[in-house]
Amino acid sequence: MCQAARDAGIERIVVTSTSEVYGTAQYVPIDENHPRQPQSPYSATKIGADAIAESFYRSFDLPVVIARPFNTYGPRQSARAIIPTIITQIASGKRQIKLGDLSPTRDFNYVTDTAAGFIALAEAPCVEGRNINIATGSEISMGDTLQLISDLMGQKVEFIVDQARLRPSKSEVNRLCGDNTLITSLTSWRPRHSLAQGLEKTIEWFTKPENLAKYKPDIYNR
Repeated sequence: MCQAARDAGIERIVVTSTSEVYGTAQYVPIDENHPRQPQSPYSATKIGADAIAESFYRSFDLPVVIARPFNTYGPRQSARAIIPTIITQIASGKRQIKLGDLSPTRDFNYVTDTAAGFIALAEAPCVEGRNINIATGSEISMGDTLQLISDLMGQKVEFIVDQARLRPSKSEVNRLCGDNTLITSLTSWRPRHSLAQGLEKTIEWFTKPENLAKYKPDIYNR
């Protein structure tokens, strides 16, 4: 992609990174100087992709900016993620919700906020060669996320540990909370949705019968 962008003479390429490159937080909020920790093969590939993009900027002046979104959620999300997993199980009538470890924390971005962050980084001046977080600056545990969703859906549920959903202990990212100081100083971007507001829109989409029918709450999507 970088070579093709260079050949085509594009104005800017926005590379999609991930907060997973940081691994479990050594400090919070996590800024762009936080050490990279490849705790899983997935995060290792993203660290490698970021490095390749940076090398094209340094070697060939390719106008690259690396966008590093924290956990994006919203309508149409893959059932592999925890928020659609919770919503679809509750919406399908289950009151015993199967999940993995509920102790890790995440910094959740509603999908339109993430998209707005990408657009802001595509348009902002003087951001080439930089790694820039797209984050809310707040965190919530998986357990509290389950409770918030069940409250918003008006259902009392019980949590059940599903061993298949537990990540290997050394690969689990236990804490993510991003620092958005850089993006808010360089662009006009701000997160527009609280977690509750974003979840309400997400629940509304998933609970429509025609949308819920596309998911299989009984199956764990690895």
